[in-house]
Amino acid sequence: MLQKKMLAALNEQINWEFYSAYLYLAMSARFQALNMPGGANWMNVQFQEELAHAMRFFTYVTDRNSEVKLGAIGEPPRDWQNGVEMFEVALDHEQIVTKRINNLADLALQLKDHATHQMLQWFIAEQVEEEASADQLLGKFRLAQENPGALFQLDSEMAARVFTPPPAA
Repeated sequence: MLQKKMLAALNEQINWEFYSAYLYLAMSARFQALNMPGGANWMNVQFQEELAHAMRFFTYVTDRNSEVKLGAIGEPPRDWQNGVEMFEVALDHEQIVTKRINNLADLALQLKDHATHQMLQWFIAEQVEEEASADQLLGKFRLAQENPGALFQLDSEMAARVFTPPPAA
């Protein structure tokens, strides 16, 4: 069983991962409203990834014979004007997630919960990829923002992204 402090932190992270999914789903809807189906697809794939992350935590907690306690999911913003604004928010959000995962790893070490620390290593590596991806697309949107042809090309590139479920824990 997980220690109470670790369990509370993991349950909070599960809710945060569901919020992350909700945030990316809101961005997918906004890209659709901006007539950028490729951007909508990219964000929909990100939504699916965040759900998979939440479920990876969920499964870990239940595998440790502990109880998942779900809380309310906050309403995400939805008034972005363009892809630059969305990817600025996405990058900031992923940086917050990285800090949260690192704090969980620190707590696991503090509590000498080596199993949880080991499980979190996958998330630590994943966050490097998440931040890099958001940063790269933010840069592309900044370059393309005043060029309709470049935006069209970027949207086409984003349409090619597919969801690949992460490997089982």
